[in-house]
Amino acid sequence: MPAPGIVSKEATLAGATIELPVKTARKDGSGAANSPRHGLTLVELLVVIAIISLLATMLLPALTNTKANARQVACLGNLRQLEVAFQMYAADNGGYLVQNVPIAEGAGVNSITLGTNSWVYGNMKNPSDATNAMLLKIGKLYSYAPQSVTFHCPADSTVGQGQARVRSYSMNSWIGSAEMEAEEEQTPFRIFLKDRDLAAGMPSAIWVHVDEHVETLDDGWFPVTMDNSMPFAKLLATRHQNAYNLDFADGHAETYRLRSAVTHIPETQSEAFLQPSLPEFSPDNTDWIKLKGVTTSP
Repeated sequence: MPAPGIVSKEATLAGATIELPVKTARKDGSGAANSPRHGLTLVELLVVIAIISLLATMLLPALTNTKANARQVACLGNLRQLEVAFQMYAADNGGYLVQNVPIAEGAGVNSITLGTNSWVYGNMKNPSDATNAMLLKIGKLYSYAPQSVTFHCPADSTVGQGQARVRSYSMNSWIGSAEMEAEEEQTPFRIFLKDRDLAAGMPSAIWVHVDEHVETLDDGWFPVTMDNSMPFAKLLATRHQNAYNLDFADGHAETYRLRSAVTHIPETQSEAFLQPSLPEFSPDNTDWIKLKGVTTSP
């Protein structure tokens, strides 16, 4: 308790009156003399706009890459499903692999893939075939992968007659037919007609389905000439940021980055339904050598 005559600090504070500044009108009547500023000056506004523009410029590539990566992952998922369907077909058919044959030479763009049990039908160079999902459904793998979207890469934006193209993938020419054995006489490389053939050829290193470039995609047959008679008779897709996806006989799928500048051929709608005009590829092309290395085995 404070001594008599001495006012405590608490009492002083309790009795104190806090005076707030009084806003007084300016003599010119324009408002309070000490009123706070509202809004931004032109310079400040321009600085804010510049910062937002800079942030947008920095974030846009990241968002674009994220979307592209998502499509690439979805494409890998499609290929894994096709590979499961491929294996299930063999299990249900005494070990025989689903047939994979090319369009007959000289058949023209209006002919569908020939064969009695082909894995897929349809010539993607023909706009009518390119948008006809029924040609997927009559193929022998469809009952094991019964969704049309499985046969289409999400990054493939090609359209025909105003509709999205139904298929983006092709199958290894050394699998499901003896075509390559006939083309390359006395070849030291093996063809794969039964699942036991793949088992003997190291299935983890033999690709089955691949992303094909829009310019060359027609039937479901992707030829790889192991004798180098025609390097890249058909092109690999570049739609995954200059990379393509492929699945393997053991069930896994991978993305292969294209290393050679010669194979960095953009995919455009204008080339979808024209006969391809391909550059000449060297047998020493690094991307060609890599593809051959996982196509077949001696």
